[in-house]
Amino acid sequence: MIDLYTAATPNGHKISIALEELALPYTVHTLDLAQREQKQPWFLAINPNGRIPAIVDRAAADFAVFESGAILIYLAEMTGRLLPRDARGRSCVLQWLMFQMGGIGPMMGQANVFYRYLPEKIQPAIDRYQGECRRLFQVLDGRLRDNEFLADDYSIADIANWAWVRTHRWSGIEIDDLPHLQRWLKQIRARPAVQQGIATPPSALDRDASDDEARKFVEGARQMVEMGQSPRAGG
Repeated sequence: MIDLYTAATPNGHKISIALEELALPYTVHTLDLAQREQKQPWFLAINPNGRIPAIVDRAAADFAVFESGAILIYLAEMTGRLLPRDARGRSCVLQWLMFQMGGIGPMMGQANVFYRYLPEKIQPAIDRYQGECRRLFQVLDGRLRDNEFLADDYSIADIANWAWVRTHRWSGIEIDDLPHLQRWLKQIRARPAVQQGIATPPSALDRDASDDEARKFVEGARQMVEMGQSPRAGG
C-alpha cells in the first residue's frame, strides 16, 4: 500500500496518474498548502524539503520518496512498467522526464507566478517565461511530429510532461499552431487512468479563471508568493 501526500497541482497529479496507470493501491492524503501543512514537522519527516508530492511505501518498511521525478522512477522500477529496462530505452525516457523537471515545470511555474498570481503585472517577466514555455512546447511538438509518445511507448515521461502542459491556458499560453502537441494532449487525456489521476484531487486549474474555486486557488497562491513560497508547491 502506498500513502500519497499530494495537492491539486501538476506535480501532485503526476503521481496520482502513475499510481492509477500502474493499478497500485494507494491512500490519498491531501495537504492544505495555503495553511502550510507541508511545513509541519510530521511532513518534514517524510520530505525534508517540505513540498508535495511525497509517498510512503508501507510494503517497503515505510520507505519515503520525495521529488516527483524520483517517485515516478521508483514506481516504474517497482512494477517493471512505464520505464524500459534496456539502457537505450531507459535513457530516452529519462531524458524527456528531465526535460520536464528542468524545463517545462519550472518555466510554467514562473509563468503562473507572474501572469496569474502576482497582483502587480511585470510584463517583461511575463513575456520571458511565457516565451520560454512556448519554445519548450515547440520542442515537444517537434518530437511528437514523428513519434506517438515522447519515448517510443507511453511512459513516465509522457505522464510528467502531460500533467504540466495540459494546464497551458492557466499560464496564458495558446497552442493552436502546435498540432502534434494537441494530438498528444487529447490522446493521453482519453486514458481512464489519467482522468482518474487528475481528479485526485480535482484541480482549480481546470476551471475558468473567474470560477469561485479558481479565484480561491489564486488567492491562496498569492499568499504563498507573499510568504516567499513557490505556488508550484512541489518538485
